Amino acid sequence: MYLDKFRLDGKLAVVTGAARGIGFAIADALTQAGARVVLTDMHQGALDEAVSKLATAGAQVEGERLDVTDVAAVQRVHDAVIARHGRVDVLVNNAGIAISNHPAETMSDEVWDRVIDVNLNGVFRCCRAFGKSMLEHGGGSIVNVGSMSGFIVNRPQEQANYNASKAGVHHLTRSLAAEWGARGVRVNAVAPTYIDTEMNKYVYENEEMYRHWVGGTPMNRLGRVDEVASVVLFLASDAASLMTGSIVLADGGYVCW
Repeated sequence: MYLDKFRLDGKLAVVTGAARGIGFAIADALTQAGARVVLTDMHQGALDEAVSKLATAGAQVEGERLDVTDVAAVQRVHDAVIARHGRVDVLVNNAGIAISNHPAETMSDEVWDRVIDVNLNGVFRCCRAFGKSMLEHGGGSIVNVGSMSGFIVNRPQEQANYNASKAGVHHLTRSLAAEWGARGVRVNAVAPTYIDTEMNKYVYENEEMYRHWVGGTPMNRLGRVDEVASVVLFLASDAASLMTGSIVLADGGYVCW
């Protein structure tokens, strides 16, 4: 009975930023739980490879190129998915970027705006489009990928833009949960620590970064993509049916210190 609550058989899920890293792991986890997953990403080549890899493993997957900063593109992908499947049960907003090591006093509007547009505005646009359909069809589950950076100020890198964007994602999550809860749409977020991805491999060669990123974590290691994906799967499923507006830290205890 209880394990069945984690299943997503017959569900249709959309995952943004799904071509690699955390997003790919999330798509993989959702398919293993029985969902059909539409992977979206702005990088067509990487997206095609991700879809092919999951399909070869027997997953029910599709791909849609999507730049979440493009309002028209978000609506186009939404309309295409609804036209094919009639509804969306799960939305995971994972697409995000970091442009770090820019002190606030010298940060350009371009660097600020780019991060906010992808990380916060992009999440809102996707929530607005797909959330509206969920409301019309009686419910759904939205999981936003926030960050422990929404709770802390990271060291040693200076990234006021990223930190503000993720804090915004967290409060957007709570706001939508409050607005949509009575109408059957749950909205939660996961807030990961630093994750061991190709993009972060350089930390092992930078003594100062390693000291703060790894040494500053009680578990004394980076997180893994599957550990984030497991939390997302839980929040997306009926196992979390009483949860909405929750920001779940998956940070190895980083914010404890």
